[in-house]
Amino acid sequence: MTEKEQILYKRAYALSLFTIFYNVVEGIVSMILGYSDDTLTLFGFGVDSFIEVMSGIGIAVMIRRIGQNPESSKSPFEIQALKITGTAFYLLSAGLLAGIVVNIINHHKPETTLWGIVISLISILVMIWLMNAKKRVGHQLYSSPILADANCTKVCVYMSVVLLVASLIYELTSFAYADAIGAAGLIYFSIMEGKEAFEKAKGKACCCECD
Repeated sequence: MTEKEQILYKRAYALSLFTIFYNVVEGIVSMILGYSDDTLTLFGFGVDSFIEVMSGIGIAVMIRRIGQNPESSKSPFEIQALKITGTAFYLLSAGLLAGIVVNIINHHKPETTLWGIVISLISILVMIWLMNAKKRVGHQLYSSPILADANCTKVCVYMSVVLLVASLIYELTSFAYADAIGAAGLIYFSIMEGKEAFEKAKGKACCCECD
């Protein structure tokens, strides 16, 4: 491996560590504010961030492995991390669905969705930068797994957009079911991510590689 490739793999690893750190902070803030404002979408977004942390740890291990041996197969740790991540996404989907049902039955409305707007805007900017940074490294290394990880970051952007739209609708119109609709959008993407995690664990082609 050339010196340039070593530098690029170190950069890819640093980006994966930043992803983990950012999601930890985002998850804590989103869950606290979502709970205090009774906003199901923001709270669910925070839980999703912690699931992304588990996925990020698996990706960091993958990048270290590929950097040391590009032709090596997935380690048992990576496979187990993918299965845990997939299960967590499915549990999040079930929890959000239950929350939607309870909120609709009780005619519950959030106190405010202002923080959802702020957090989603920050997340969109950070995730777009992160996605492009990973793509640059992936293209320079001709690494399909790193490029797949970069493309999968798009899902985080989509989920942030869902949070932003739902939060804006409620804040501007006070539409009672805006929060429930936003949570339903998170359910859709959580199920897709859960399914993909299990497919990766089984060694099937990652849909994120199809850009």
